[in-house]
Amino acid sequence: MINNVLLEPIELRKSILRMARVGDSVHIACAFSIIEICCVLYSNFIRYERGNLENPLRDHMILSKGHGVMAIYAVFARLGWLEQVHLDQYFSDGSLLHGLCEAKIPGLEVCSGSLGHGLPIAAGMALAFKRLKVDKQVYCIVGDGELNEGSMWEAILFSGHQNLDNLTVIIDANGLQAMGSCKNVLELEPLPSKFESFGFQVEECDGHDLIELDNAIRSKTKCKPLAVVARTIKGKGVSWMENNNEWHYRRLNDELVQDIYKEWGEQ
Repeated sequence: MINNVLLEPIELRKSILRMARVGDSVHIACAFSIIEICCVLYSNFIRYERGNLENPLRDHMILSKGHGVMAIYAVFARLGWLEQVHLDQYFSDGSLLHGLCEAKIPGLEVCSGSLGHGLPIAAGMALAFKRLKVDKQVYCIVGDGELNEGSMWEAILFSGHQNLDNLTVIIDANGLQAMGSCKNVLELEPLPSKFESFGFQVEECDGHDLIELDNAIRSKTKCKPLAVVARTIKGKGVSWMENNNEWHYRRLNDELVQDIYKEWGEQ
């Protein structure tokens, strides 16, 4: 483990649950979808100097699907990069933490509320680090619905052309986006062959299996950027939230929170 902290998916989901309830916020299922991805990245791959998030030699992680930011906040609190009080005041008046990814939070690199911008920035960072001959990795989590944006495919084409082997793109492929299924809104499958045709090394895995995710990211070779197509379930961890796209925007109440805890075997 890079940061010597064990990140447990269930504990991160509990943290998201508390944030969503106190802030009466949406995008719960979107955050649940990427929990295991975040666990593997921040435990095993992203290099930080603990206590110094401004270290110029640190790796960078871009959350392009910025609406999943509660997952990152939960990780940051567990790593000690955010005080618990900020999570307890999530999305409240005067709170430091809001509902989308913001660069003012140390450890977050970009403001990524508008989809389609994070990956182009990540590609630019990766190219800059290569030209500066700096040993830094860039990781970028994108949504499969976000791949509807033309700017994403320009960045993918650019990354392959520039042989950005210091760039890893992880696709949260849960098959859903805000207004429906990716298949019905704009079919992009098969994603693996598309990324391969754009010059990427491609790995496909169960996005909720920590070992599969670790192996997929660790398989990275030289000379090509890596795309990990992580097959995930939106709302993973709550039976009636899984693959239910209502939970892109629905809010919790106390009764629903209690139902979740009962499902998890807790009161």
